[in-house]
Amino acid sequence: MKMNPDKSKAESTRARVKARLTYYFGDQLIPEVNTFEYLRIIIRSDPRWADHVNYAVQRRAAKFADPTDESVWETLTQRRLIARLCALYKAYTRRPAWRAIGNSLLKPCYLSRGDRSWKVRSRKHRTDVGKYSFVNRTIKDWKAAP
Repeated sequence: MKMNPDKSKAESTRARVKARLTYYFGDQLIPEVNTFEYLRIIIRSDPRWADHVNYAVQRRAAKFADPTDESVWETLTQRRLIARLCALYKAYTRRPAWRAIGNSLLKPCYLSRGDRSWKVRSRKHRTDVGKYSFVNRTIKDWKAAP
């Protein structure tokens, strides 16, 4: 593993340190900073959290930046639908992690001229657990896709 000394910073968080210490990485001096970010937490040399609180509020506010209908952001329902369709595609093409589901998919009974080659037959279930399972819900959406 290689260490990058240019990305290293030194910070003292104790108020009692009177003399500033110098740290070296090999023969290169590590610069001292007053604030730095680690795992999305902004740490300062003095015990104030204003920078971190402002950063967290700004990140949350960015999620609600444009709540008008003109925004092109997808809704949670649309994102889940796209994720389910992508998962079914991976199962249909027998990707390694999805082979168990892909092997249980049923081939269509017939293919007409207007059908696409990616046709999948839905399974018959008597219980709601089976009817509304991940695979059957996604197959319905798969059939409705253009």
